[in-house]
Amino acid sequence: MSKIILKLKDLRKLYDGKAVVNGINLEVKMGEIFGILGPNGAGKTTTLEMIETMREIDGGSIFLDGIDVEKYPDQIKKIIGVQPQMPAFQDKQKLSEIIEMFAAAYGERVNAQDFLNEVQLGEKTNSYAEQLSGGQKQRLSIAVALVHRPKVFFLDEPTTGLDPQARRNLWELIKMIRDRGVTVIMTTHYLDEAELLCDRVAIMDHGKIIALDSPKNLILQLLKRGFKKVQKVEQASLDDVFIDLTGKALRD
Repeated sequence: MSKIILKLKDLRKLYDGKAVVNGINLEVKMGEIFGILGPNGAGKTTTLEMIETMREIDGGSIFLDGIDVEKYPDQIKKIIGVQPQMPAFQDKQKLSEIIEMFAAAYGERVNAQDFLNEVQLGEKTNSYAEQLSGGQKQRLSIAVALVHRPKVFFLDEPTTGLDPQARRNLWELIKMIRDRGVTVIMTTHYLDEAELLCDRVAIMDHGKIIALDSPKNLILQLLKRGFKKVQKVEQASLDDVFIDLTGKALRD
């Protein structure tokens, strides 16, 4: 049985007296890709930010790798990596310098070239951050979030605004991180992305978790409730056409 690395118990967050996270109970297993889904305003990002120690907890508790997040935030910061929704770096700083700077902040010394190679930015070692495309900045933000070898990696809508090649490349990168034993917790508005990547998903609405299971089981439960739609058997999608015509290679 897989170890539970994250446990939320009756987690709450209030804004102006209104509960935006309203009594969440959740367990995440070590080594899985776990998705948090829901419409805008459902409480997804607020939940992540409380786990990441970026927002104060108004009620309940969070334990990450057995550590009380509220009591020991500094210990939590040492074992998590965070890839923000909108990564930002100093424009006139080389990529190798960025990697080394973030590593130094954690007291680590790393080979910047190795980290950049892993995210397919090896040829950009001496380039400046301002010269990167959106997809490249996302990959760089993943590299810097991993310099201290975290146990849990958080991504908040990581592929928003990316072209199909960059999006699929990021999927492979996320799976590679998981295969190294890192637990991945992510939010996304792309349900095909969640279905492909996530071992389990929690669906949130109005600050509560309204469903939690594997994507496959959630679909089966819907069908058992009598859900039907017009059947269309498509051998390919427009996304497949685009990739076939333009290639899988990244356009950096």
